[in-house]
Amino acid sequence: MVSRRAFLGGALAGMAQGAFAMPPEVSRIPWRRPDGFHLRTLPSAAEIIARADLGGAVSCVVADARTGEVLEAVNPLLALPPASVTKAMSAAYALDRLGPGYRFRTRLIADGVLTNGRLDGDLWLVGGADPVLDTDALNDMARDLADAGVREVTGAFHVVHDAVPHIEAIDPEQPIHVGYNPSVSGLNLNFNRVHFEWRRGSEGYQVSMDARSQSISPPVTMTRMQVVDRGAPVYAYEPGDGREEWTVARGALGQEGARWLPVRQPHLYTAEVFQVLARSRGIVLDAPQFGGTPPDAGLVMAVHVSEPLEDILRGMMRWSTNLTAEVVGLLATQAGGTRPESLPHSAALMGDWMQARFGVRRARFLDHSGLSEDSRISTREMVRALVGTGANGGLRRIMKPIPIRDEQGTPIEDHPASVVAKTGTLYFVSTLAGFVRIEGGRDLAFAIFCGDLPRRDTFDPSVEERPPGARSYNTRAKQLQQALIERWAAMHA
Repeated sequence: MVSRRAFLGGALAGMAQGAFAMPPEVSRIPWRRPDGFHLRTLPSAAEIIARADLGGAVSCVVADARTGEVLEAVNPLLALPPASVTKAMSAAYALDRLGPGYRFRTRLIADGVLTNGRLDGDLWLVGGADPVLDTDALNDMARDLADAGVREVTGAFHVVHDAVPHIEAIDPEQPIHVGYNPSVSGLNLNFNRVHFEWRRGSEGYQVSMDARSQSISPPVTMTRMQVVDRGAPVYAYEPGDGREEWTVARGALGQEGARWLPVRQPHLYTAEVFQVLARSRGIVLDAPQFGGTPPDAGLVMAVHVSEPLEDILRGMMRWSTNLTAEVVGLLATQAGGTRPESLPHSAALMGDWMQARFGVRRARFLDHSGLSEDSRISTREMVRALVGTGANGGLRRIMKPIPIRDEQGTPIEDHPASVVAKTGTLYFVSTLAGFVRIEGGRDLAFAIFCGDLPRRDTFDPSVEERPPGARSYNTRAKQLQQALIERWAAMHA
């Protein structure tokens, strides 16, 4: 007898009816490598895709991760949106251009003379584009400033935020209020999101905006919320004079709740939060002045140094943080000698780097995070790039482990194959690309892209957060990806 997991034909035949949610047809026995007969009975990748009946288009390629030899492919040249699989290439780009040990630095520099707690001169807050800087880190800098003996600053408070270009939204076509579509800046805070909280009282709603982190929640006034009577939209945003003005429909709030909203002017946000934290230690700063060149001979009063880039990218691959991908992509482009004009400009230069580094052709990226639905690459070119990074290279080391699951969705703990990959999801788009180490130690590189683009074109992504059918499409696409990986693990062990 053979394992039901190895003998995929019967299990996959009913996939269009949700086979992975059905009870086992035979008793579970330990996995063993299929013999020649059962290898011949396994359905091909094309048959698995046809039986899934997902709709739209599906493309997949699997190759030997060491030699690049293509082992199986279906529609390998079809270009589809890579979604967040783009982050794998942005990570490889940053590791190559910046190095795994690169660290972001945010500095406080004094330009003047410090006497008896009084700084006769200016204070500079200089951003290094750190994408994971949070309020706790900023609070530590304010504490270090006070511990250095500063009690008063007589001059100006300068804020420098041009380490990378300021971009108000990663993808302007996304809903205005979603936290995964923030701005990008050389001075970022809390992933450029502000915490909005509401509670219904006897006289209406009480609302607050704060820069919440793990230990403190300083209030914020540069972004404000007003509850209004309207049906739609639920949220509306207008930039003001040094402020960000939000309104929310009263009927959408309920009794109480909270959510994160994007900040479009993070330099204003970070400056205000630092002023609040400094004031809590008795240091009153003037209104911030933005821009300028920090002094070369200034005294560094405090500095926040991030974790190494490799660790930050590992977190990005796990949590799929869009801000991190855009910042590291922009910095990688600048490390190549070009100050990008926009995200599409920088992403296009990343495509040029992929061509020069890995021989990738016909790739079109509009950002570094995969949020844009208009980016395109084929699975063949994606696998070519993965092979180029190395079967045991830096990219593989930071990828997220993806468990192989049984028909009930439970991870199979004793499965002989291990998968590390990057997932990607847009509405009616589901992607997966990475590496599989199969029985015997052989390494495979793969990419699976699923996209029903005609169906995606039926709704407006700027107003609808979850169109009908999107959840079920994503679930069935992941089942299909699981089935293909199972086949490859059995076939090529």
